[in-house]
Amino acid sequence: MTAAHADPEFTEVAPPAPAEFRRALGMFATGVTVVTGLDDGEPVGFACQSFASVSLEPPLILFCADHKGHAWPRIRKSGRFCVNVLGEDQVDLCGRFGSSKGAKFAGLDWDLSRWGTPALRQVLLRVHGEVRDVHVAGDHDVIIGHVCELETVDTEQRPMLFFRGRFGVEQDDQAAALGPNLWGWGDHWG
Repeated sequence: MTAAHADPEFTEVAPPAPAEFRRALGMFATGVTVVTGLDDGEPVGFACQSFASVSLEPPLILFCADHKGHAWPRIRKSGRFCVNVLGEDQVDLCGRFGSSKGAKFAGLDWDLSRWGTPALRQVLLRVHGEVRDVHVAGDHDVIIGHVCELETVDTEQRPMLFFRGRFGVEQDDQAAALGPNLWGWGDHWG
């Protein structure tokens, strides 16, 4: 007997609809990253808010990428990536990589890391890693990455936060004032 069935008053309910799920989980503030890699010498990348540490020994992280995204399959093929943690003033960089339109690296200054991945400039942190495992989870892949190197770039900058479909947690924040659902929900990240 499961815990749900132990309560005689328990009645089954339908799982949340996608819009309800998105709105509710938007109450959990997350940081914002850009995951980059190379595919046949061409830089590719996507904005990602699903990023977390997994293990200290060995050093593992995870991020999630949409199956319908264009960049993730190309990064997966190479097996290496760089997670670039964005600062609060990098809304334009987030918009560039959060959209399915446009050439993400056109006119953008970046460096090739010693791991062979694009490293974005002036971010808070770069996490260089290799794909260790990929788990299919609904419409996304959950990628477990082995961390090869950490680069703290800008310790003075505040992190970019995504909360309730907006950037920042304060309503009068300039980045948040750009509009609701500014980033991502209409595009496929990854």
